[in-house]
Amino acid sequence: MIADTPIHLVPRLDTTAEHQILTHPQWPVTVNVSKFCGTTGVTEWHISVVPETPGTLDEHLAQVENGYQLALDVTGLDLSTAVWRRFFCSDMANQASILQSHPFSNTNCPDVPCSISHVGQIPLASAKLALWACHVVDPKAPLKKSHDGTTLVLDRGDLRHLWSTGIVQPDHETVARQTHAVFSDYVDRLSVHGLTLADHVVRTWLFQPNIDLDYAGMVVTRREFFADHGLTADTHFIASTGIAGNHDHPMTRVFLDAYAIGGLRDDQVNYLTALDHLGPTYDYGVTFERATSIAYRDRLQIFISGTASIDPSGKIVHPDDVVRQLDRTLNNIDGLLAAAGAGLADMLVFLVYLRDPTDHALVLPVLRERLGNVPILVLAAAVCRPGWLIEIEGVATVAADHPEMPTF
Repeated sequence: MIADTPIHLVPRLDTTAEHQILTHPQWPVTVNVSKFCGTTGVTEWHISVVPETPGTLDEHLAQVENGYQLALDVTGLDLSTAVWRRFFCSDMANQASILQSHPFSNTNCPDVPCSISHVGQIPLASAKLALWACHVVDPKAPLKKSHDGTTLVLDRGDLRHLWSTGIVQPDHETVARQTHAVFSDYVDRLSVHGLTLADHVVRTWLFQPNIDLDYAGMVVTRREFFADHGLTADTHFIASTGIAGNHDHPMTRVFLDAYAIGGLRDDQVNYLTALDHLGPTYDYGVTFERATSIAYRDRLQIFISGTASIDPSGKIVHPDDVVRQLDRTLNNIDGLLAAAGAGLADMLVFLVYLRDPTDHALVLPVLRERLGNVPILVLAAAVCRPGWLIEIEGVATVAADHPEMPTF
């Protein structure tokens, strides 16, 4: 139960996206909230919750849950509108059982259906646990949600949204076999709903505990698997992040979260490029889209893949300087957003990955200065190339007028 004490709100209303920061004097936790509401009245919300003082996992889990409840109370949201909760954890091997013992963080979500993800990436600074949550509110009708294993099924008119989490195959010995098995498992899950990898998947996250060793093997197997399923340089790929992340099973070498949309029209999807900033991924053997936009009646939803300080030829820009790499990375993201008529002010959430956690004190003030109160989660997670000190991904939404498109 959250005490009835004053809440500090700092709204930023200079774009179609709105951002707030919530603080509560009785809970050492920072809560950032963003929302987009289009002309249809459907609202998309993103929430980040980060404890700000050292503590035990039980203390931080309670702080995160109370911070999340604070966001729901202030915004008028409730669990019936929850679509996604990802928990970023400092020590998966010891924390997984505790997370599973709480309905709020249980991946089976026994109370109200929601997609729950656990990823071993240390939140910075001092937190054992942090949260990214997404809600959708339709003023005309409650959300139609159900669970299919660890996949949330959200039916929205002619569209069926599937958020799948924690797809893992640790019994296979090599990273190549695990990668193939993980994607095969996902394809089987999609087929139950009449969906395919090439036609319906719009976003993936691939986590690897030892990315410096295993990334190349995952990339090769993914490229071969994609080619077998119609995903090539001549067709398209999928917006994605490949990043370090731990699983509670010690033999895991890769695991997957993913988002697919059933009923998706070809003309809804646009694969974004910014060739004066960064070149196609397939130029150096990697198979993902830099960014993907999905058109709806009143908006474009834009998924920015993991993006780093890179030039059009694939070279690292500003080696050994994390702040200058941050600047180049944001400029690259801004270039991708511009391809959809958007900009950094339209971002609803940022995930920021740092190879060296001590860079947190250098990076966060710059992020806040440039980006304001948008939800930002800064995480200790190695990027796929050691010279990249920082990688950033996120979600943006910008107003659009497509009366022929489905409602978000």
